[in-house]
Amino acid sequence: MINEFKSFIARGNVVDMAVGIIIGAAFTAIVSSMVGDLINPIIALLTGGIDFSGWFYALNGESYPSLTAATEAGAPVFAIGNFVMAVINFLIIAFVVFMLVKMVNRIKEAAIKKEEAAPAAPAGPTELEILIEIRDALKKG
Repeated sequence: MINEFKSFIARGNVVDMAVGIIIGAAFTAIVSSMVGDLINPIIALLTGGIDFSGWFYALNGESYPSLTAATEAGAPVFAIGNFVMAVINFLIIAFVVFMLVKMVNRIKEAAIKKEEAAPAAPAGPTELEILIEIRDALKKG
């Protein structure tokens, strides 16, 4: 069983997947910062100063100045703003992954075309041609 596990781990797909997960986790921090620090202010500017991260409804009917105050008071809340930010994060990540896959596919297609366009090495003489040449040389000598 240990040998099977070693062979499973040694496969390229598993290692590639692990690298992808690690890069994806690091990429999440970049996207979160981009959404929080760049996109949210633009959306707030376009919507007249609405900050989605503070958009919530307290289900107990009381009014709270912020989402933090509501959660600290133990009120059940629908944190709609957090959901909107998660959707925006997802859309950005999906778009970037789409662009990366598109770029990788373009590079692969270019490599395949390059291989197809490369002239084939000239074929050497066949075995029959060599035997005929030897026969002819023996007849002369």
